[in-house]
Amino acid sequence: MESTGVVVRKMAPTIRLRRLAGELRKLRIGAGLKIEDVVKQTQIDQSSIYRIERALTRPQRRTLTALLNLYGVPAERQATLLNWLKESNQQGWFRVYEPYLPEQYQALIAFEYEAESLQTYESMFVPGLLQTEAYARALIKGVVPAIDEDDLQRRVEVRMQRQSVLQRPIPMQLWALVDEAAIRRVVGGSDVMQEQMRHLLEAAARPHIRLQVVPFGAGAHPGMPGSFIRLDFADQFDAPMIYTDSMAGDAFLEGEDDVARFQATFDNIAAHALSQPASKKFIQEAVKAA
Repeated sequence: MESTGVVVRKMAPTIRLRRLAGELRKLRIGAGLKIEDVVKQTQIDQSSIYRIERALTRPQRRTLTALLNLYGVPAERQATLLNWLKESNQQGWFRVYEPYLPEQYQALIAFEYEAESLQTYESMFVPGLLQTEAYARALIKGVVPAIDEDDLQRRVEVRMQRQSVLQRPIPMQLWALVDEAAIRRVVGGSDVMQEQMRHLLEAAARPHIRLQVVPFGAGAHPGMPGSFIRLDFADQFDAPMIYTDSMAGDAFLEGEDDVARFQATFDNIAAHALSQPASKKFIQEAVKAA
């Protein structure tokens, strides 16, 4: 579930921009105003308001101030929101790679970078946060056979750098459910797979990483249609979100019903998975067989 689509030269939204967008929607609705009303009273283009409220664009300071004044926001609260705007332009380590990455993949990295915890279900691949460099290289090359060497190298570098979230002083809490297909499929040859399986065992030994295998013997389960990620954030203003990826494209889902539906699916898959000790034994056997 690692995006490999066309290159889009757009800035990825940050958590702060997403937070600001959500707050502006709430303030407008709380003021009893429709977007059309805001257009009439501020002369701000309707499409601009739409994009601002969905974190698709970063508003100028004067635009944000005009909206906050219209919504009757007190000065102290305005100062907080203007600070959010200032912080929303802060990008992480991946800024240098932005011209070469699809927009949605940029967004995933930005949100992943700030997430406190992440749940992922992978049906075909080892999760990106747990891939070795050799596995990642062979996987990307296999999924995108026509990729040139420079782009391939950048993709591998990005994937390795993403894993820094697991090495922070307070690391991300990761719970990964991985289908047996991802363990059995030989990517890059026997040596690459043996290294990858040993890496999984090392990762699973860390207290902040929970890794479970969903065996073929579990039969049909709700995760079979595809992979997905749930991201949770420390700040109360930042609601959890779901990221899905497929041949038809990738998407973020933020509605409460969508998040609840995917959480129920994750819990159901987890019920089909091997225990952590049994998963460790399973992977150890995979090392021998690779």
